[in-house]
Amino acid sequence: MKLTPAHRAEFDEQGYLFLPNVFTQPEMDLLNAEVPGLFAQQRPEVWREKGSDSPCTAFYVQTWNEVYALLARHPRLVEPGMQLLGSDKLYMHQFKINAKAAFDGAVWQWHQDYATWYEDDDMPEPRAMNIALFLAEANEFNGPLMLIPKSQRRGRLAAAHDVTTTSYPLWTIDNDTITRLAGEGGIVAPKGPPGSMLLFHGNLVHASGSNLTPWSRWIVYLSLNRCDNAIRRFKRPGWIANRDFTPIELLPDDCLAAYARKKLSAASRQRSVPLTAES
Repeated sequence: MKLTPAHRAEFDEQGYLFLPNVFTQPEMDLLNAEVPGLFAQQRPEVWREKGSDSPCTAFYVQTWNEVYALLARHPRLVEPGMQLLGSDKLYMHQFKINAKAAFDGAVWQWHQDYATWYEDDDMPEPRAMNIALFLAEANEFNGPLMLIPKSQRRGRLAAAHDVTTTSYPLWTIDNDTITRLAGEGGIVAPKGPPGSMLLFHGNLVHASGSNLTPWSRWIVYLSLNRCDNAIRRFKRPGWIANRDFTPIELLPDDCLAAYARKKLSAASRQRSVPLTAES
């Protein structure tokens, strides 16, 4: 998937780009069918909301689920990152599915992702970014991601390490700074159906509120980094901050559809009754 010059100019100006309906309904059906089983697993990569059994995040799913292994190398997600980061040699710094569970999804404080990548992982430069794919609808009620446009232009901002608000520690930005930034750039909350894609700069300030609705909000995130900008500190588990800097090799654009056809064919063969000699 190639971005247009207008797309790239919008990203450079605003710090993000929202593209609705990038993936088809059958592709989303395939991806979403896997999610309940992923969050049901009891393993270190699946985190719960603080004080609750509701899922918060499933990390590095592409290494333990074959459908998401395809998604992690999908050209519609990775190629735009190559264009915006100016390199065809990117590796997966982080891959996760964030869940805002119905009635129980907690807040994510205001932060820049690069602040965490810098402080915790010693990533040299903000030459990494996020590609987010909406697995479920994001609407104004179910805790949509909030962005402060143009805030990436401020560079890496002063941040404090918040280890108490949520189950996932973040380097968060103080209220006075957020008030000033919002006064300058406003706040937007991209909303759309499953299959929509959001690309945003590692220094873009963002957050999300709690989800009090009966509608869960799932988003899968690819945090892509240039191979020549690899992290230099390894204090976090490898399934949170990847230590394998091998460049991503893209798959064909129809990889998800081909998988679905193969799965359907296998199921059909299992249902068929072999002919007997008497037949």
